[in-house]
Amino acid sequence: MERRKFIQSSIIIGGASILPANSALAQSVQEGGIDKLMNDEGKFIQAALPYSNNHLEPCMDEETLYLHHTFHHGGAVNGANKDMEMIKSAMEQSNYDLADYWTQKLSYHFSSHILHSIFWTNLTNKKGDPKGTLLKYIEKSFGTLDKLKSLLGKVSKSVEASGWGILAYQPFTDRLTVLGCADHQKLTQWGCVPILVIDVWEHAYYLTYRNRRAEFVDCVMDIINWDNVAQRLDVALKIQ
Repeated sequence: MERRKFIQSSIIIGGASILPANSALAQSVQEGGIDKLMNDEGKFIQAALPYSNNHLEPCMDEETLYLHHTFHHGGAVNGANKDMEMIKSAMEQSNYDLADYWTQKLSYHFSSHILHSIFWTNLTNKKGDPKGTLLKYIEKSFGTLDKLKSLLGKVSKSVEASGWGILAYQPFTDRLTVLGCADHQKLTQWGCVPILVIDVWEHAYYLTYRNRRAEFVDCVMDIINWDNVAQRLDVALKIQ
């Protein structure tokens, strides 16, 4: 497979062959699931969650999960499709100032789509720990798992206004890196492949936690699906 097609098909999660055959995530990918972000017609698409709306309780309540996935993530998908249409229309009119405007909007909406798609699969309803290659990269990059969690937690809690805490693989250094991302697309590093993300927009937690973002982040850190993070790292390591 040529490199461009490999990246297109696997940068978010990779093929279902790297997942446990009986897992909900594997089934989701095999059926063109949550990590398939665009259909064959070039339209951005959003899949159903790989679990029920109450699966993440009590950390994330059912109503929040429904509203977050349906209207916030769904709104980003709709926005990205509109942006693509407007860019095409503007270019047909040779109006490149207008095309530039909609290109910036696409950066915002498509980045939201990508990060949300990663976020849903990064979560589970039980505690776990990283192992294998992922643990080796954590220790290589941060010293210990506790140090990574402390840094990622601090960065996530400290994002100004709306944004994300992100653990990403940086191929230029062959290490993991932690980012605080404003909105969905700002303050990122070129070349990074996100493998773990924490949504700290208020819509992710406000119904339960009100303004207590730190409590939400601490709770999310306890329900990370480290197997999913490991699978994403495995894919990222192949994209070089």
